[in-house]
Amino acid sequence: MALSATTLAVGDSRTVTLVEDLKRTQLVQYAGASGDYNPLHTDDLFTREVAGYPGVFAHGMLTMGITGKLLTDWVGDGRLTRYGVRFVNQVWPGDTLTGTAEVAAIREEDGVHIADFSVTTVNQDGVPVVTGTASARIDP
Repeated sequence: MALSATTLAVGDSRTVTLVEDLKRTQLVQYAGASGDYNPLHTDDLFTREVAGYPGVFAHGMLTMGITGKLLTDWVGDGRLTRYGVRFVNQVWPGDTLTGTAEVAAIREEDGVHIADFSVTTVNQDGVPVVTGTASARIDP
């Protein structure tokens, strides 16, 4: 059933475990899929010795994509009209990520019903790694 302006309310939220125990393999797979082979995400030696981090970490866009699935699973494919995030902390191999989307507003724009969402993804320690906003078309 599609979301509608009559059944959705400001404050409604959905929280989902997005990934448990993120694997280095997933970082490498994302590098291959995206073409982003930045050594910060694939080369521990470079990341430690040159960049000064404790090891490789996830691409921001991988975390954004994982978080976006929370939204599309809730609102449906093809309904997002806007989605933007801020990367606030690194995501490390072994992390478990949990995302929450909350309805911030329901409005009508040019005859189209729109729900605005706030989005936050946290790691297993409750530390935010991504914050953002999204909007989606909903049924009347």
